[in-house]
Amino acid sequence: MEELDVFTTQIIDLVEKNDMRGLAAVLNELNISDVEELIDAHPEHGALFLETLDIKRAVNVFRILGFSKQERILKDLSASKVNELINEMPPDDRTSFLSELKGDAVKHLIIMLSPSERKEALALLGYPEDSVGRLMTPDYITVRAHWTVSRILDHIRRYGKASETIDVLYVIDADGRLIDDVRIKNVLLADPDSIVSDLIDNRFIALRADDPQEEAVTVFRMNNRVALPVIDDQGIMLGIVTIDDILWVANEEYKEDMHRIGGVETLEEPYLHVSILKLVKKRAGWLIVLFIGQLLTASVIEHFEDQLASAIMLFALVPLIMSSGGNSGSQASTLIIQAMALGEVTLADWWKVMRREVLSGLFLGLLLGVLGFIRIASWEYFVHAYGDYWVLIGVVVSLSLVGVVLWGSVSGAMLPFIMRRLGADPASSSAPFVATLVDVTGLMIYFSIATLILAGTLL
Repeated sequence: MEELDVFTTQIIDLVEKNDMRGLAAVLNELNISDVEELIDAHPEHGALFLETLDIKRAVNVFRILGFSKQERILKDLSASKVNELINEMPPDDRTSFLSELKGDAVKHLIIMLSPSERKEALALLGYPEDSVGRLMTPDYITVRAHWTVSRILDHIRRYGKASETIDVLYVIDADGRLIDDVRIKNVLLADPDSIVSDLIDNRFIALRADDPQEEAVTVFRMNNRVALPVIDDQGIMLGIVTIDDILWVANEEYKEDMHRIGGVETLEEPYLHVSILKLVKKRAGWLIVLFIGQLLTASVIEHFEDQLASAIMLFALVPLIMSSGGNSGSQASTLIIQAMALGEVTLADWWKVMRREVLSGLFLGLLLGVLGFIRIASWEYFVHAYGDYWVLIGVVVSLSLVGVVLWGSVSGAMLPFIMRRLGADPASSSAPFVATLVDVTGLMIYFSIATLILAGTLL
């Protein structure tokens, strides 16, 4: 870090002196990640840094920047540099960038592409948003089943530089159908006269171009691959998806889920770069929905107010009941959302989850119910807070906690399934939403039990 600070001082000094040759020499010696940090620290010079870098390094820096930074820098670059940059970008990174742009900006950049690159870009952009097709690159190495290892190595030497990766080679037939994949390690360790068909076992794993990107993340995680082939319905190989793109998708999905779990719309830019007005817009929607939900809570209290007027101490225990139900619901919701994201739970598992949460909720409710009764008994023993009917009040609190925690666990676990079934993101059934739902229903459970048990005594 100290070394980078020294370079930063030197770089800014070169910028102020307008020494472009010296600036290029220093920047081209830095790691790509160091140049990214430099752009973060001095965004006003971001375009200048990319103009100065060699095109290969400029591309590598540009592709790891966030979209908002990419867009801002692109506006300040010269037309010639933009042309170089957009043509040199790997197809998958270029598709990802173009898909984020709006309107005429996309047309303007596509026009800059060479005919072959333009055809490729339009083909990739033709796949549905958030599909595997948007992530794939057509830059990969294919071989034939009858080739020898010697011929494969010659083929790699000739075409390997243009490939996204040579860690895995793909075996196709005369019609372009994928037969299998072969790891480069197996090729290097094989006898030079061996043929490809001796190295394959026909047990390859492939993605389909229309598969959701989230599914691709799960497939990569379960199979420990650096790249996977993408095929169509006929088994024709269309491209490959590499682990760097999958890690980017996983990171984006994680950010979206964290925002939704917190009841916030996704921020496209770093928090400190988002304007106050946009921040308010991102948060206001969910707050209004949750506020309306809490209005129902107030309505429930008002409904039971007359009936419970003579047992005012029950209202003092409302936070205890509401928080217990909301907490159990939030726990269950978080667990199921995470399990869905990791592919551990699918829609077909809803009944298994239901049974587990009924049992879990019942045991947790009984545990808190016992603690609730102890709390009532303790207050009565030390300060005589509840009078002659303290046992009945303790029973009301205990049974209410059992019911509310059980309901919170079940509803919190089932909401993600309902959201997924409706085609929405399960993370939308976030902790605040679950808590609000359980608050309303939990109060109904509490006051109904109180009315039933205390009728003829305190009520």
